[in-house]
Amino acid sequence: MLNKKNNIILIIIFFIILLSIISALIIEYVLGHKPCSLCFYERIPYFLSAVLIIEILFFKKYVKITLLILFLIFIFSSFLAFYHFGIEQGFFNESFLCNIENQSKILSKQELLKELNKNIVRCKDVTFRILGFSLAAINAILSFLLSIIFLKLFLNYGSNSTSQYK
Repeated sequence: MLNKKNNIILIIIFFIILLSIISALIIEYVLGHKPCSLCFYERIPYFLSAVLIIEILFFKKYVKITLLILFLIFIFSSFLAFYHFGIEQGFFNESFLCNIENQSKILSKQELLKELNKNIVRCKDVTFRILGFSLAAINAILSFLLSIIFLKLFLNYGSNSTSQYK
């Protein structure tokens, strides 16, 4: 069961997740740095987790299973971000995930020319850094830390019998 300290932890995590989403959108739409395909996929765990944390805080149902799902979401997010970081560093080759939107349709000659004229960002190209770290590297670190926190919350769930959740 979650106590007040754990509620505060979830609220802080929620605001970190919200800040991450808003930052990604500002970097894309205000600063003009176009994300690659993997960058879009790396946002999905943050949107999902925001919804799940709201579910825990307001509805207080299925808390333990939701904490486990949040742990799994961020383990997946860690692997995805590490994979993206590995592509940036040249450890891995770009895969079909990096070009999925371009491979999903058959193009005519005119459509192909339009696609070639678009400014497509490749997964190995780092267009924005914070303190020398790419956003994929920061996401890998943050996702890993969040997965550890959610695992700890999951494992400690129910250890406090005076909790408000059941």
